Amino acid sequence: MNRSDECADDTVPSARSEAVWPRLVGSLAAYRQHVSHAYDEVLDEVAGRIAVVGSIGKADIGALLMWKRLRADTRWARELSDMHDADVRAVTAPAVAVVRDADVRVVDAACAGRGLLSPLPGFRFGDALASAILVAAAPHRMAVYDRHAHSGLTSLGYDLSSERGRYGRYMGIVEELREIGLEHDSEWTARDVDLALYQLGRSGPG
Repeated sequence: MNRSDECADDTVPSARSEAVWPRLVGSLAAYRQHVSHAYDEVLDEVAGRIAVVGSIGKADIGALLMWKRLRADTRWARELSDMHDADVRAVTAPAVAVVRDADVRVVDAACAGRGLLSPLPGFRFGDALASAILVAAAPHRMAVYDRHAHSGLTSLGYDLSSERGRYGRYMGIVEELREIGLEHDSEWTARDVDLALYQLGRSGPG
């Protein structure tokens, strides 16, 4: 089931730039101070392979599952393992293509990419692993979603619904926060934003 039509409404609340930006800057600095530079080596390696091959295979998904520290002792993981790698790549290749397409608006690309992954076991619901895969496919355009990032948004005053199409709405907010960065002469990537949100969500209200 392609869920791109469910992401059409990407309206987000207006942010109070002067209140939001210092918290994001401080949060990203705290993340970088406490997390090893080596942590993203797995993501970088997978992203490098995807850039060459143009699709995501089972080994890549397994690596990202470890990187995100998600459980693999699940029914969906077994079902995914039982699929032929070529069949997995046939699903992921269009998702990779759309999120890497610079002619497609970021929010639209996020919605389409997320929807294209939904036929895979474990990807119908939830956005944590799916977003990691999309980030590996387009590291400078997409952002990782997880419960900590969601909590970080809440602490900034954003209300992100968990209804279907959440990843597209999330990316709409990420893009808004990037725009706030530009207002402060800082050109952040979507990944910078998600790391700041992750740290905010882990740290609690500040």
